[in-house]
Amino acid sequence: MEDFSAVFRQKKVCVLVPTYNNEQTLERMLRDVLAYTNQVIVVNDGSTDTTAQILNKFPDLEIVQYPTNKGKGYALREGFKRAVEQGYDYAINIDSDGQHFAADLPAFLTALENHPDSIIIGQRNMNQANVPGKSNFGRNFSNFWFAFETGIKLNDTQSGYRLYPVKRLSALNFVTRKFEFEVEVLVRAAWAGIPVTEIPVRVFYPEKEKRVSHFRPFKDFTRISILNTVLVTIALLYIKPRDFIRRIKKKIPGGSYCNSFLIQAQPTL
Repeated sequence: MEDFSAVFRQKKVCVLVPTYNNEQTLERMLRDVLAYTNQVIVVNDGSTDTTAQILNKFPDLEIVQYPTNKGKGYALREGFKRAVEQGYDYAINIDSDGQHFAADLPAFLTALENHPDSIIIGQRNMNQANVPGKSNFGRNFSNFWFAFETGIKLNDTQSGYRLYPVKRLSALNFVTRKFEFEVEVLVRAAWAGIPVTEIPVRVFYPEKEKRVSHFRPFKDFTRISILNTVLVTIALLYIKPRDFIRRIKKKIPGGSYCNSFLIQAQPTL
């Protein structure tokens, strides 16, 4: 296997692993990641299983942990914060449930060459066997609203396998803490002018009886729907008028008459 550790160091990229009660898959996944880099941050989101004991086997990893489960979004935000504190510019989020393949990590490094300072999403193949119907529905639902809110068409806005430009994102303020954060971060980043792109990755879905998921369809889908309602309102009342004025300003030399209408503050949720 090619040694990618030097590339991770050169590009200031770490791997970020939020985890909550994934004792069956966590250790194997960490060993797979360590074959590519030792620049790994694990966020133990209040696990109540043997996660803490598993992490004790990896004393060289950077560990963030707290006693109470607060949600994936909170874990990602804490991971972003620690990554910036550690001097990283980028963090590749890989979930600990065994769905993602560490072998796809180099693909993110390659894409970073052509898309610096971008969010890079790992686009999953959703046509394979064992893909849950709710995953396909959720992806299509999320893609539609992301396109409406930002004008950007993507194929897999629900994939959690992503490279984040954490240094750039540190200038933005986020408010969500659960699964809906993965929607908020994409939309807020796009509004701030941070490019969002995709690369193909593999995904593994075990048989239904072996599948472990902490996504609660009713509660989490309701949270995502409420967030999209807020984001659509902001898009209609602020973002789309702002972008229209900016386009007009670009077409007029100097654009002086538009300056007074151009609001510079970022919207808040």
